[in-house]
Amino acid sequence: MRDFTDSRDANTRDQIWLVEHPAIFTLGQNADPRHLLNAGDIPVLNVDRGGQVTYHGPGQIMMYTLIDLKRTGLGVRRLVTLLEESVIALLAELRIEASARSDAPGVYIGDAKVAALGLRIRRGCSYHGVALNVDLDLDPFQKINPCGFQNLVITRLQDHGITLPRQQLAARLCALFTEKLQHFK
Repeated sequence: MRDFTDSRDANTRDQIWLVEHPAIFTLGQNADPRHLLNAGDIPVLNVDRGGQVTYHGPGQIMMYTLIDLKRTGLGVRRLVTLLEESVIALLAELRIEASARSDAPGVYIGDAKVAALGLRIRRGCSYHGVALNVDLDLDPFQKINPCGFQNLVITRLQDHGITLPRQQLAARLCALFTEKLQHFK
């Protein structure tokens, strides 16, 4: 991501990467290491996104948004909102009511967080993105204070009766985000 962002020029097309990571904890630039309670045998990686500590693993859709904010005229806050709105729209299609919170970025079903996000802006371009919990093992979240919040409840789509394939959900999330991005332009 960083290499792609560093090598971009004004004509480089934006990209969206959909991936699924092996089990790993990531610590954002300003992360307080005390929020990593007990990593156990899960690797820990310091990354250059905003935010605190989170967990990535199999069963989670990670959508990286490599967007030229200067060219699109998007501000960082608007990009965060578009990412949150895209997840909320996907969940609405699945008949799940979800919302964003102004005090803690991400998407929530009730008080439980289902999607986390963290971004980095470099040379006017974004990278990193949003992680949507589909059917991953939630136990590793007990080893951290997710996003720096003690006792934050984490949920996944599986807990709300969603059994669609991750690839299908990822493709639809990407399409919804792309639609919203096009409407902004």
